[in-house]
Amino acid sequence: MAEQFALIYSSRFSQYSYGDFHPFKVDRYRLTYELMEHCGLLAVPHVIQVECPEADEAALETFHRPDYLKTLASFSADDDVHANFFYGLGDVENPVFKGLYDWARLMCGGTLEAARLVCDFKARAAFSMAGGWHHAHAARASGFSYLNDAVVAINALLLQGKRVVYVDLDAHHGDGVQEAFYTTDQVMTISIHENGKDFYPYSGFVDEVGEGAGYGYSINIPLMPHSDDLIFEQAFSRIVLPLIESYCPDVLVTQLGADFMRTDPLTRLEGTTSFMEYAARRFLATGIPWVAVGGGGYHRLNVARAWTLLWATMIGHPVADALPENFLPTVTSLGEETLLLRDPPHLASPDDFSRAQQHLDKTCSYLERHIFPLFHLRAGGV
Repeated sequence: MAEQFALIYSSRFSQYSYGDFHPFKVDRYRLTYELMEHCGLLAVPHVIQVECPEADEAALETFHRPDYLKTLASFSADDDVHANFFYGLGDVENPVFKGLYDWARLMCGGTLEAARLVCDFKARAAFSMAGGWHHAHAARASGFSYLNDAVVAINALLLQGKRVVYVDLDAHHGDGVQEAFYTTDQVMTISIHENGKDFYPYSGFVDEVGEGAGYGYSINIPLMPHSDDLIFEQAFSRIVLPLIESYCPDVLVTQLGADFMRTDPLTRLEGTTSFMEYAARRFLATGIPWVAVGGGGYHRLNVARAWTLLWATMIGHPVADALPENFLPTVTSLGEETLLLRDPPHLASPDDFSRAQQHLDKTCSYLERHIFPLFHLRAGGV
């Protein structure tokens, strides 16, 4: 039987809203799905579409505290104004709205379903675009994230005796996931992100490497602002891929936020769609069962283009460089002018690139000295 690839999606994603003035726009999911459809990526024989289910309480409680979940459910029951800053709920960053708990459980359920399909060998790889809420903590919402779908799904995999590598390519450090597994060697977390020195969530420094049994299993590759595709690819080939190979995981979970792209309004990196395709090729080439989730991205068309290219690469279906003509009216309605699915090549300015390269070299040198010996790796390769 040919390998199958699963896309987890629901029309219900569009039923909720963080508010007109919030940077997170839920319609990015609908845009992504429509662009995939216009590119002919949903009618491929080896593609299966799966309706996104809601996560149940038992799964959520493998990470989240019951008191937090009870408050989240209570605040979601009506349109009244609610706030509890101890739990991170009700501020500008993490608004409370009617149906919020259902929304968050839906996002989390998609990632659980992706993990189930991959673990049960019903899919070679699965993409849950509505996942990737990597800032949520056990009893606190943070960074637009209420339930940490990656942690909940990884916990489900651990219950089945699986070893997991989690790789986070979002521009923001995957702090909630790192925190959850900071003291265990059953999960290796790797995060490439913009340096947290003056950037949310102000964490993810290279010397955050785990504690106790988890020492050496938390890997951070902070990048200087204006790092471009060449910097990303070096970080990937020098650190990420050798560690994945050495760890020999049963399952690969990746968070693929699209906010590393140069025109994202909230970040200062200079990546392009090329890096998303590069990463997808390299993840697929590992041969490891693969659960892919979405994440950040605050330019809606960027998100749709990047994740469409991710999906095309995952399923091995070629797509043109230009956006499909029948998608262009949608582009116009967004006030965008681009006609391209793929970004043209882009390099950071020489000064910015030099600073980014020097910082990356120092980061890689630190990891090669302190982490690679734990896995019997040599600098530059396995």
